[in-house]
Amino acid sequence: MKISYNWLKQFLQIDWDAQKTGELLTDLGLEVEGISQFESVKGGLKGIVVGHVLTCEKHPNADRLKLTTVDVGQEAPLQIVCGAPNVAAGQKVPVATVGTTLYTKEGEAWAIKKGKIRGEVSQGMICAEDEIGLGESHDGIMVLNAELVPGTPCSKVFEIENDEVFEIGLTPNRSDAMSHFGVARDLKAGLEQKEIQKELVTPSVSNFSIDNRSLKVDVEVLESDLAPRYCGVTISNLVVQDSPDWLKNRLKAIGLAPINNIVDVTNYVLHELGQPLHAFDASKIKGNKVEVKTLPSGTKFTTLDEVERELHEDDLMICDAGSPMCIAGVFGGLHSGVTEHTTSIFLESAYFDPVSIRKTAKRHGLNTDASFRFERGIDIEMTKYALKRAALLIREIAGGYITSEIADLFPKKPQERQVFLTFNKINSLIGQEIPQDTIKSILSALEIRINNVTESGLGLTIPTYRVDVTREVDVIEEILRVYGYNNIDFKEKLNASIAKSSRFENYRIQDVIGDTLAAKGFFEIMTNSLVSSDIASEDESAVQMLNPLSSDLSVLRTSMLHSGLQTVSYNHNRQKTDLKLFEFGKTYHKVGGNHQEKQHLAIFISGERTQSSWAVASRRSEFFYLKGIVENVFERLGIRDIDTKPLTDSDFAEGVSYVKNDKVLVSLGLVGKTALKRFDIKQEVFYADLDWDAILECVSTQNIAFKEIPKFPEVTRDFALLLDDSVSFQKVYDIAWNTEKKLLKKVNLFDVYTGKNLPEGKKSYAVSFTLMDDKKTLTDKQIEKIMGKLLSQYQKELGAELR
Repeated sequence: MKISYNWLKQFLQIDWDAQKTGELLTDLGLEVEGISQFESVKGGLKGIVVGHVLTCEKHPNADRLKLTTVDVGQEAPLQIVCGAPNVAAGQKVPVATVGTTLYTKEGEAWAIKKGKIRGEVSQGMICAEDEIGLGESHDGIMVLNAELVPGTPCSKVFEIENDEVFEIGLTPNRSDAMSHFGVARDLKAGLEQKEIQKELVTPSVSNFSIDNRSLKVDVEVLESDLAPRYCGVTISNLVVQDSPDWLKNRLKAIGLAPINNIVDVTNYVLHELGQPLHAFDASKIKGNKVEVKTLPSGTKFTTLDEVERELHEDDLMICDAGSPMCIAGVFGGLHSGVTEHTTSIFLESAYFDPVSIRKTAKRHGLNTDASFRFERGIDIEMTKYALKRAALLIREIAGGYITSEIADLFPKKPQERQVFLTFNKINSLIGQEIPQDTIKSILSALEIRINNVTESGLGLTIPTYRVDVTREVDVIEEILRVYGYNNIDFKEKLNASIAKSSRFENYRIQDVIGDTLAAKGFFEIMTNSLVSSDIASEDESAVQMLNPLSSDLSVLRTSMLHSGLQTVSYNHNRQKTDLKLFEFGKTYHKVGGNHQEKQHLAIFISGERTQSSWAVASRRSEFFYLKGIVENVFERLGIRDIDTKPLTDSDFAEGVSYVKNDKVLVSLGLVGKTALKRFDIKQEVFYADLDWDAILECVSTQNIAFKEIPKFPEVTRDFALLLDDSVSFQKVYDIAWNTEKKLLKKVNLFDVYTGKNLPEGKKSYAVSFTLMDDKKTLTDKQIEKIMGKLLSQYQKELGAELR
C-alpha cells in the first residue's frame, strides 16, 4: 500500500523528515518497506528559468529555424536557435539552460548542451510544454505571463509537487489502516506516546446541503444480509472533464492514473478515508430505481473490462429496474459507468458483507481496490460521511447540484463490541508492567472507549473501524504496538522446556537425507502444491480448490512429477540443462469421499552428470546413476531386503519399483515423452518418486545391525556367464545367495556384452563374487568348491555356460 506524505500531512501537521516518520510507522506495526520520491514533473523543472526573447531573426543557414537572443537573468543574453513557428521578440518563455536534464515521455533523460546548429551557436533551448512535462502540446513553445521576471526558476512559476511516498507492507487484519486517514490516526497515537500532541484534522462535510430535489433515484435492498448498509445520492448538471492538478498529483503519487474528475474523486476518497464508492450515469438507470439483489445462476453480465461473465446465484449485484449494472463491491458494468457525455450521476457508498465479496472476487478472478477493502472489512459508520465528502468534492470540481436526499438504508445497526481488559492479563502476556495511566492514554488515542474502571481492569467499547479487535488479547496487542515493542526489557534469565524427540522424527530423517543428497551435488527445490486443472484433468482423485486464485492454480497436485517438471522446464529455458534436484513434498487425493495427504521425496536428474575438464570427460546422467542414488538413500537409512519389480506406469518410458513387504517404496525411471512434451522439455529426464510415509515406517522398525571388523582377507572370483537374453541379473543374484549363504559376502555385475561373436539370443554377464570367512583365511580348496557349486547351479537353473 502506498501512502503520500504530503497527503498524510493534511490530516496531521507534522514536520518530521520522512525517514523518521517511517520508523515510527514501522514501530506501530505499519511496516514501511521503502520510501520513494514523487515529482509531478520529472526533474522538478530544475535548470529551467523564465527567459525574455530580446530579438528573433531568421537563421542565416536554415529556412525553418530562428536565431534568438534571450535574457535569462544573467550578465549577458544567450543566443539560442529555435525551430518553433510561434517564437517572437518580446515573449516571456521557459528556457532550459546548458546542463539542464530533460526527460522524454518514456522517462529517458537527456542533457542540454552548448553546441552549433547549422553553423550558429546555441546556448540552451526554448521549450514547448511537452518537452518539460507540463502538457501534451508540441505545436509551439510555451508563452508565459509577460509580467514574469527573467531568470525566475520555472519551479516557482508552476505548481510543482514534490512528495515522498511510503510503501507499507500491511498485514491482512489491518483494514482500518488501508487509507491515509487510518494511517494518520495510528501515527497520532504513536506521537502521543512520545508526548507530542497533534490534532487529527478530518475533512469537514458541514456545508453539505441539497440544492434541489429534481432527480430522485429509488433504492431497494433485497439482500440486507449481504448489504447491511447502502447509501446513495444524485448529482446533476455536472461536467465531466480532467481533474485539477492537485487531485491528479495526489493520485499519481500513489501510482494511480487520473481518468476524469468524477472517477478521480471516487478513487481519491477511497484512498483518503478507506471507503469504496461507485458512480453510475443516472441517465442509464432504467426506471430511476436501484435494486441491490442476487440474480439467477448463469445470468450474463459484461464488466468494464469488456469480458462477459456468468454470474453465480450468490453474487450480489447492483441493478436498475431492468438489468444488472455492477458486481457489488467488486467491478462495475460496461454500460452504466461515467463517460464524457455524463451530466448526472447516482453516487453509491455502501457496506457489503466481507465473506460475500471475497467469494465473488475469487469466483470471477477479480481483484480491485474496492474488493480488497470490502473483503477485509471496512468501517460501517464511515459510509454516509464518505458519501458526503465525495459529493462535495464533485460539486466543487465538476460543478452541478446535489439533487436528492441521501438514501441511507441501514435497517440493523451492529451491536457495540464490549471487552473487559484485566491488568493482570496485560502484564502476564507482555511480561512487563505498563502503568495504568499509559494504558488508558493509549486506548483513548486509538478511540477505544473506556466505559468503567475497576481495580482489576477496564470495561471497553471497540470502535467499528477496528473489525479485527474482538478479544481481550487483541486489545493487549494494540496496547503493545503503540507502547512500543522496543520498550519491553529483555530478561537475563530465559526459561524453556526441552521436548523429548525421537530420532525417527520426520524432520530429522529429512535433514539426514537432504544433507546426503546435497553432498552429492543435488539442489533442494520447493514447488507449489497447486497445479493447473489441465495437468490433473485425467485423475479422478484430484482435489479441486473451492476458491482458486486462478485457473493455473486450481487443483492440488496428485503427483510430484508435474510440479518438478515445471522447474526443470523453467531451468532448461534459461540454458540451465544440467540438473540434479530433489524435493520433499505432499500429494493430495480424494478417495471414497475422504481426502488423503501423502508425503514424498522426488528426485530429478537431467543433462550432464559431471562437467568435462582436462582431467575427466563429461558423463551423461542415466538410469543407473539415479538407481545408485536411491540405493544410497536406502543404505543411509539402514533399509535392507528390498525387492525390485518392473515398473508399469504411464508417466515412465521404462523403470523399476523397489518393494518391501508388498509396499512400493520407490518408483524410478525415464520420464515418458508425453509428460516431457507437455512441459516442452527436449532432453531426457530421470525421476524417482519415493513414498516417504512408507519409508518412515521401514526406518522406525529397522534394527541396527553391527559386527566386528573382520581380521581375515576377502577373496574375489569372476565368472563370464553365457545366458539367454531373457535372464535378468536378479536371477543370477538370487541363485548365488541361495547357493552359498555362509561365506558369500557380495555379488556384483561389472560387465554386460551382447552382439558380435555371441550366439543369437544370448548375452554375456561378467559377475564377481566376494568370499570371506570371519574366523580364518580361506584355502584354495574351499574357494574352488564354492565356485564349483555356483557354476553347477547356474548351469542347472539357467542353462548357463562359461565363456
